[in-house]
Amino acid sequence: MLLSPFRLERFFARHEFTAPRLLCASDGETCSVAALCDLVPGAAEGLSKVRLGYTDSRGEPALRQAVASLYAAVSPDDVLVHVGAEEAIFTFMAATLAAGDEVVVPTPCYQSLTDVARSLGARAAAWRCDPAWGFAPDMADLGALLGPRAKALVLNFPHNPTGYMPTPGVFAAMLAMAREHGVRVFSDEVYRFSEGPGVPPLPAACDLDDRAVSLGVLSKSFGLAGLRVGWVACRDRELLDRMAAVKDYLSICGSAVSEYLAVCAITAREAILGRMNALLAKNRERLEAFFHARPDLFHFVSPRGGLTAFPGLTGGDADAFCRDALEEAGVLLLPGRLYGEEWPDRFRIGFGRSDFAENLEKLAAFCHFWNTRRT
Repeated sequence: MLLSPFRLERFFARHEFTAPRLLCASDGETCSVAALCDLVPGAAEGLSKVRLGYTDSRGEPALRQAVASLYAAVSPDDVLVHVGAEEAIFTFMAATLAAGDEVVVPTPCYQSLTDVARSLGARAAAWRCDPAWGFAPDMADLGALLGPRAKALVLNFPHNPTGYMPTPGVFAAMLAMAREHGVRVFSDEVYRFSEGPGVPPLPAACDLDDRAVSLGVLSKSFGLAGLRVGWVACRDRELLDRMAAVKDYLSICGSAVSEYLAVCAITAREAILGRMNALLAKNRERLEAFFHARPDLFHFVSPRGGLTAFPGLTGGDADAFCRDALEEAGVLLLPGRLYGEEWPDRFRIGFGRSDFAENLEKLAAFCHFWNTRRT
């Protein structure tokens, strides 16, 4: 297999740890190991006793038990732990697709959701999220996309990078349509638990459909990207076995320390998610106020969930805008072309960090001078 360079990840490799102000992060504000352990009685002492040998390749039993508690119809045996979400995307695609197959993917999307499939000889069919409809994909297009070669439908809600979320009824209809066509659903739910105020949360796909795969991770809504713990939940044990066989060629197993701390995080999820949602509520208000005050500069759709938005310029090229923002204000934004050439006027902004207000002020000052120069 031949994988294309991962545009977004190569961009972050160049800029993430050198840019003065990161305003396009997709993860949430994190915490220290000590702060995490303080949330669970005895956690620090337990951490000191963790043995640093190999772990269960499917994930430590305590972790699979904890992950299963996040779902309604899933047992620990329905969980396969991975090193982050990226590995889980790879194992699913490799276990499901072959040359000549098709996968349907809402776009814009995280590149591995299309390019891993292409590297296997499969075709990735784009199901476009339309800015004119608040980035909702057209349900009328889905039936035509789920043709005889389609083997998988990727869903991703809350959507990265737009923050779009369907209603629970529309989400259930997407799963039902896939099932009618004999197509398996791979539901990227890494932004679960970050819904906006008044937005009803979606049920997990694996709870609605016993063939569906739900992808989860601690990097986003939990803000614990450094643990590198992700998972899939699926009641189809035969598929999990195939994915586990692919994983044997990748990480094999996870870190004992990370998996212990992941159990702590899920145990303390009420406190962690409560803190995150309080931060997101304030930052969403700032985000919306910023863009609504500048309709001459930006097209903006408020995210219904997640930690990112995907605004567009009313004029000009987003590559140049993002480059100038970095060079002149030290603010890193993510150009939309990293999601594909069809998004030249768009850029990603992230609002899950505690320094968002400060960084947004720097962007505001840059926008004033950029607009003056443009006009």
